[in-house]
Amino acid sequence: MAAVTDLYPTRGTHEAAVPRRDPVVWPGSGSASASGSGSRTPGPIDAAALAGYERDGFLTVDEMITPGEVQVLRAELDRLIADPAVRADERAVVEPHSQDVRSVFEVHRISDVFARLVRDPRVVGRARQILGSDVYVHQSRVNVKPGFGASGFYWHSDFETWHAEDGLPRMRTVSVSIALTENLDTNGGLMIMPGSHRTFLGCAGVTPQDNYKRSLRMQEAGTPSDSALAALAGRHGIRLFTGPAGSATWFDCNCMHGSGDNITPFPRSNVFIVFNSVENTAVDPFAAPSRRPEFVGARDFTPVG
Repeated sequence: MAAVTDLYPTRGTHEAAVPRRDPVVWPGSGSASASGSGSRTPGPIDAAALAGYERDGFLTVDEMITPGEVQVLRAELDRLIADPAVRADERAVVEPHSQDVRSVFEVHRISDVFARLVRDPRVVGRARQILGSDVYVHQSRVNVKPGFGASGFYWHSDFETWHAEDGLPRMRTVSVSIALTENLDTNGGLMIMPGSHRTFLGCAGVTPQDNYKRSLRMQEAGTPSDSALAALAGRHGIRLFTGPAGSATWFDCNCMHGSGDNITPFPRSNVFIVFNSVENTAVDPFAAPSRRPEFVGARDFTPVG
């Protein structure tokens, strides 16, 4: 296999910010080069919302799924985290202090209910529209933030990790977080720096062997410096996302984002799906000694649907 050019160096001696070299909304397959020109892929996102996504790096959908569908998904989530076999599986991440289940990965493979959600045209149709091609699931998981102390996720760009540790070559990946409980401004909601997706922040440091075992609980490798975060936040600001169960936030793979601890009595749970273009399949990691397991970074590139 021919060597793939590393457009986004990271995990080196110094932290370095470079401009994004990829489109945000990709043209339809075969319609244009990666310059971003060309015809758009049709889908359920209207022109104004798509322009907002391109500008800010995210878009919100007030009711991605109905209240009845939320009930079905919540019941399935409760079943999964109560199942001793799921808890014992390496795909489950457990809070070190409370021993509560924090996340369950590859949820679309272990649950027919979540597999149907991934294939739903309201979901996969938006991913295809943004990425301009067929898509596969690079990662899926349910995140559970029970009240009274569930820990958050520190500021990071997902693409930095997926590039360094999974080998995704280009920024042609989109995530959706679908709320299964109400997202309040107090219970550890998602925060994004609008417009930060236009700058890639290559982080300093090296990737330890089997880094995923620690990073799924607390990310350290691939986290930006305080000064870089302060500069990005000063330039772009920070947006906190709230909304009812069933609402969704779509966001670009290179958005700088994070979430705080949930010290309220009100739980916050969501299903998180990462779609990658079938034209951007993973190669060898760009800055890690070995690939992460497939339940974290898929190597099955079969298109959804």
